[in-house]
Amino acid sequence: MHKRSFLLLGCLCVAIICFAQQKDSLPFEHADSSTLLKKRLLLVTKLQTLGYGGSLLALNQAWYAHYPRSGFHFYNDGGEWLKMDKVGHAYSAYQLSRIGHTSWQWAGASTQKAILYASVTGIGYQTIIETLDGFSSQWGWSWNDMAANTLGTAIWASQQWAWNTQKVRLKFSAHYNKYSDPQLEARSNQYFGGFFPERLLKDYNAQTYWLSANIHSFFPKTHAPKWLNVAVGYGAENMFGGYQNTWTAASTFMDRTDLKRYPQWYLSLDVDFEKIPTKSKAVKSLLFVLNSIKFPAPTLILSNGKWSSQWMYY
Repeated sequence: MHKRSFLLLGCLCVAIICFAQQKDSLPFEHADSSTLLKKRLLLVTKLQTLGYGGSLLALNQAWYAHYPRSGFHFYNDGGEWLKMDKVGHAYSAYQLSRIGHTSWQWAGASTQKAILYASVTGIGYQTIIETLDGFSSQWGWSWNDMAANTLGTAIWASQQWAWNTQKVRLKFSAHYNKYSDPQLEARSNQYFGGFFPERLLKDYNAQTYWLSANIHSFFPKTHAPKWLNVAVGYGAENMFGGYQNTWTAASTFMDRTDLKRYPQWYLSLDVDFEKIPTKSKAVKSLLFVLNSIKFPAPTLILSNGKWSSQWMYY
C-alpha cells in the first residue's frame, strides 16, 4: 500500500479541475461553446499527464531507486498479507477510474469515451507501476496484482455502462494501531512507519476495504434516505510480515508465530456522500472526494467464527 500512496499526487488533478470548474461562468450541462470545451479537454490532458507522470517519477526516485534493478521477471505474491494488498490494488484502480471519468466527463467527452478513457487510466497507471516492479530485484511482475487492478476497474466500468451510476462503491477506512506489546510496536514503527499518515497507508492490520451498496438505488420504493448505504468490509489482523510473523531486528531473529494471522469481515451502515443534495459546486467537489472513504458507523464484526460489535468503527 505504501507505493500506492503516490496516487495522491495524481489525484491532485481532480482538485485543480474542480477549482477550475468554479471559475467557469458557463455550466457544463448547458455548454454550447466549443472553445470552452476545448480548453477543458486541454486542461484535463495536461493535468493528468503532469499529475500521473509526476507521481511516477516521484515514486521511481523515492522507492525504486533505492533497490537494485534487474531483468524483467515475474513474482508470485498471491499469498501475501491475507490478500489485503490485492484488495488495495482493486480499490486504487476503482478510484483512479472514478476520478478519470469525472475529469473526462467535465471536459466534454461522450459517455462512452469518458468510460473508456477512465478505464484506460485506472488500469494503465497501475500497469506502469507493475512494470517497474518487474524490473526491480526486490519484487517482480505480479499477475495477481494485475488481476486485482482489472477487477477494480471492472467493478467501476460495468456499473457505469449498465446504470450510468455507481450503485456499489469500493471504499476505504483505517485507524491508528498502538500496540501494547513493545516488540510489536517496534516492528510496526520499523515496517509500517512511526507517523500517523504512514501507519494509515502501510499498516494492513488497521485497514478495512468496503463494498458499499446504496439502498435506494436497488430498492427505489423504500423509505430509506437516498444517501443511506449498507457496507460489507474485509480486513485482517496480526500480520507483521508478508507471509509469516518472523523478522530480524538489530541482528536478532524475531519469531512471533505465536500470533495467529486471521481475516475479519464487517457489516455496517454507510453514507453515499454524492447523494446528499447541495447546490454548491465546492461542496459537491468535497462530497465527491469523501465518497472514497467509509463513514464511521456501528459495525458487526465476524472474526475467527465469532460475532462481536463496535458502536463506532472506522
